Amino acid sequence: MKTVNEMKLSFPSKSCNEAFARSAVSAFILNLDPTVSELSDLKTAVSEAVTNCIVHGYRRQSGTIYISGRITDSRRVIIRVRDKGCGIADVGQAMQPLFTTAAEEERAGLGFAVMQSFCDKVKVKSAEGKGTTVTLEKIIAENA
Repeated sequence: MKTVNEMKLSFPSKSCNEAFARSAVSAFILNLDPTVSELSDLKTAVSEAVTNCIVHGYRRQSGTIYISGRITDSRRVIIRVRDKGCGIADVGQAMQPLFTTAAEEERAGLGFAVMQSFCDKVKVKSAEGKGTTVTLEKIIAENA
C-alpha cells in the first residue's frame, strides 16, 4: 500500500473547530471523487473523534488536537485524530454503545459506535495521562 498523498494539521480543542476539521478532511479527499454518502460518512466520523477529544480527552480544558491523513494507491483514506489529554482507562469499555464519561452533559455514549458504522475500520490507542489516538479507515470506491 503506497501513500499517494498526506496531510497534517493541528488546532485548539474548541468546539468551533469541529467544523474546521470536517471541512479540512473533506477537502483532502475530494480528489478521490467520493460519493456524497462516502464524504458524509467520513465527515461524521471525524466530527465524533474531534468531539471526543474536546469533551473527554481534554474535558473542555484547552489543548491541541492533531489530525493526520493519508491516501493510498488503493483509495484507502486513513485519518488519525489524536489528543494529549487524560487518556482512556479501559478502551474496550469506552467503545461499548451508551458508555460515557460525560453523563452530566447528557452525552449519549455513541461516538465510537457512530465511527464504526461509518468507517471500514476504527482503531483506538490510549494511555492514561498521555492521550488517545483514533484511526479511521475508509475505502473510497472508484466511480464509473
